[in-house]
Amino acid sequence: MSPEFLALQVLNGLTFAALLFLVASGFTLVFGVMRIVNLAHGALYLLGGSIGISVAAVTGSWVLGVVAAGVSVGLVGLFSERVLLHRVRGRELPEVLLTVGIAFVIGDLILAVFGGNPRSANPPPPLVGGTPIGPVTYPTYRLFVIAFAVAVGVILAVVQQRTRIGAVLRAGVDDREMVSAMGIDVDRVFAGMFLVGSVLAGTAGMIAAGLLTIRPGADTEILLFALVVVIVGGLGSVGGAALGSVLIGLIDAFSRVWLPELSYFAIFAPMAIILVLRPAGLFGRST
Repeated sequence: MSPEFLALQVLNGLTFAALLFLVASGFTLVFGVMRIVNLAHGALYLLGGSIGISVAAVTGSWVLGVVAAGVSVGLVGLFSERVLLHRVRGRELPEVLLTVGIAFVIGDLILAVFGGNPRSANPPPPLVGGTPIGPVTYPTYRLFVIAFAVAVGVILAVVQQRTRIGAVLRAGVDDREMVSAMGIDVDRVFAGMFLVGSVLAGTAGMIAAGLLTIRPGADTEILLFALVVVIVGGLGSVGGAALGSVLIGLIDAFSRVWLPELSYFAIFAPMAIILVLRPAGLFGRST
């Protein structure tokens, strides 16, 4: 086994981990703050990729495609929370069923508007080509994805742990009535967090379009991976989402090379073990 092979697989795993983190971080934050298992999160990812690709094709700007994906999906997520989920807040089964319904509606609308053919987006010229890293030359766009995910993770961690907004979010989860009694509009805070989670999902969809194809069914696949990540790392934990993404990304990269027929087993087996030994996840806490 050559050093070049190991380096390539590690970088491939980290690239996929970065994409998983962008999706899973929004998913785990929504659950951690609002206790909503948003099963429409994968559909928001697919919607962001579809809109971003179309905008980039029309305008010729990849950056505008990313912005359009994040903003439009954020608005869709905000509408879903304010108009639909707000009415069933606190009732777990209606929340889950409603998010499943939202996912089906979004999926059908994507199919009707954008069609069912696989689509992708070309990275911007500065990110085209390769960058030498030690013994290998790796695609620059993939390195950008890793760097972008790291930047997002740092921002989320700082906001969650070091700012007044983060303190309000944590307090709202622990004792919503007390926070409301202090004059803080908890509903508005929760809506803002759902907006942030949706923006992350939409942005991840457009960024993924430079790595993978955006097609019907991709929403279910990425949602399954995101679920594994947040279960391994711990629901509601940004650090857990980061660690879970790295573990699953590396396992996926090496298992596809060494044990392609058992690649899914290699991913879901750690999740099953952690559920048995630590049901709250590596960084999660019991609720």
